Amino acid sequence: MALPIFADDVQRLIFLIRSRKVMLDADLARIYGVSTGRLNEQVRRNIQRFPMDFMFKLSRAEFRSLMPQNAISKPGRGGRRKLPLAFTQEGVAMLSAVLHSPRAIQANIAIMRAFVKLRETLALHKELAAKLQELEQRIEGHDVQITNIFDAIRQLMAPPSSPPRQIGFKPPSVEQ
Repeated sequence: MALPIFADDVQRLIFLIRSRKVMLDADLARIYGVSTGRLNEQVRRNIQRFPMDFMFKLSRAEFRSLMPQNAISKPGRGGRRKLPLAFTQEGVAMLSAVLHSPRAIQANIAIMRAFVKLRETLALHKELAAKLQELEQRIEGHDVQITNIFDAIRQLMAPPSSPPRQIGFKPPSVEQ
């Protein structure tokens, strides 16, 4: 029996490539319980279901940049011979249409939940960033006001530079 799939586990397999949140074919194959070759074969057989905004092949540079993050074996050591395919959320949803198995359905549900959770997390971070920006602006305003208050206090505390000049009639001084 296959192990259950959790959205939190899947969320770690979502990468940001070309400004898109994607999952790699090998990770999807592992989740769906099929070989990477079988998954890619089904994609090739149904290529009309996977336009460029659903799926794309990674460049060598993109693939190399993922190697430290992902347990991808180096070429020539029994690892990948072809560049991996990256599937967007829409592409992952389409995979469930070409992979017909209960495991694929269960996996697809977990993956969709992971994408939704990631989107909610990003939205929350944007909200927090906006609130922090607002607080920074308030604090900057408070800093100016506090500086003005301290300047006024310093002026009040400073002794007068010369005795104030009297205005009006000055009686003659009487010397005795």
